[in-house]
Amino acid sequence: MTCSHASYASRPEQSRGRQHNEPGGETRGPRDAFQRDRDRIIHSISFRRLRHKTQVFIAPDGDHYRVRLTHSLEVAQIGRTIARALGLNEDLTEALCLAHDIGHPPFGHAGEEGLETALRDHGGFDHNAQTLRTLMLLESPYPRWDGLNLSWEMLEGLAKHNGPVEHPGWAMREVDALFPLDLGGWSSLEAQVAAIADDIAYDNHDIDDGIRAGLLTLEQLLEVPFVRASWKRVEARFPDLPHERLVPELIRDQIGLMVNDVIENTRTNVREAGIGTVEDVRSAGHMLSGFSPALVEAERQWKRFMYATLYHHPRQLAASEAAQKIVNDLFAAYHADPSLMADGWTRRCGDEEPQKSRHIADFIAGMTDRYAVSRHREIYGTSGLPEGFIL
Repeated sequence: MTCSHASYASRPEQSRGRQHNEPGGETRGPRDAFQRDRDRIIHSISFRRLRHKTQVFIAPDGDHYRVRLTHSLEVAQIGRTIARALGLNEDLTEALCLAHDIGHPPFGHAGEEGLETALRDHGGFDHNAQTLRTLMLLESPYPRWDGLNLSWEMLEGLAKHNGPVEHPGWAMREVDALFPLDLGGWSSLEAQVAAIADDIAYDNHDIDDGIRAGLLTLEQLLEVPFVRASWKRVEARFPDLPHERLVPELIRDQIGLMVNDVIENTRTNVREAGIGTVEDVRSAGHMLSGFSPALVEAERQWKRFMYATLYHHPRQLAASEAAQKIVNDLFAAYHADPSLMADGWTRRCGDEEPQKSRHIADFIAGMTDRYAVSRHREIYGTSGLPEGFIL
C-alpha cells in the first residue's frame, strides 16, 4: 500500500535543478530527478568502494561484520520506512541515505583523523564535505562535466547531514561556490530523516557487531536503562529461549521503537509548527524530524556507554592507532614523491600548496581499507605494516 505525498514533501518537479543543464533528450528511462539521483549513486564507483571500507571494526576477520556499504543499505531501509509513514519523498530519502558516507576514507574515523592531521596546515579534512567533493568534483563518469551532477536537493541534504553548516571548511566552501546550497539554512524533511535513520542504524547494529566481536556482553548492555527495558519486554515474550537467540529480537525491537518515536515526534513537530510546504520546513528554524525529548536523553546515555565500552575499547584504540599510521605513512610517501600515486593522480598533482596536499588527501580518501594496506605494503614492505594489517 502506498501513500500520497504530504504537502511538505520534496517534489522532483519543483527541484531547483542541477549545476549543469542536461538536455531532456539525454534522459534514460522514465525516472524523475530524485530517482535519477538515487540511481547515479548506486551505479557510482564511490558507492561500490564502500564494501571495503570500515564501519566500526578495522580489518575484521569475519564476513558478518558491517562495512560502510551494508551500513548505508540498512540506513536506507530505515529511512524509507520513516519517509513512507510521513508522506515524504522516498526516492530522495533513499538517495541521501545511500550516499551519506561516500566521503569516508579507509579505516573509518581513524582514517579521517589521520587525514585531518596530514591537512592540519592546509584546512583540515571532514568526511561530510569530502562526500560533496567526491560527488561534485572527483567522480566524473560524464563527458561534459565533473561530478555526478546531482540535484540541488540531494546535494543540500548531504551538506546538511548534521544540520545547518554555520562554519564551513575549505572543501564545503569550494563546492558551495560552484553550486550555492544555502548552507546556513535548514534542510528538507527527507534529509532530516536520512540523518536520524543513520543514528538508529548504527546505534543498534554496532551492538550486534560488538557482541559478535566479543567486545560487548549482554550483561554490560543491560547496564543501559533503555536497553534493559527493551530486554525485559523481549524476555517476557520468549521466556523459554536461550539469551543468544534473543539478541537479534532485542535489536529489532529497539529499531522499531526508535522508528515509531521519530514518526510520532515528527508529526507532532510538523503540526505544532504549522508546516504546510517544504519551504516552511526550511524556514522553521529548528529540526523537525528526530527523537522525542525522552528518547533523546535515553540515546545520549546509550551513546556514552558505547563510546566507553566499544568505540574506546583498548582493542579498538590499538587498531585505530595502527590505521592512522598507515594513512600518515601513505600521505608522507606521496607528498615526498607524487609519482608513487596512480598515474592519473600523479599527472594532476601540482607543486603548490595547499592544492598538492589536498589532492593527495583526495587520493587517499578514495581508497578502500585493503587498497590502502596494499599500497602501504608496496612502499614500505610488510615489516612496515602494523600487526593485524597484513592482508
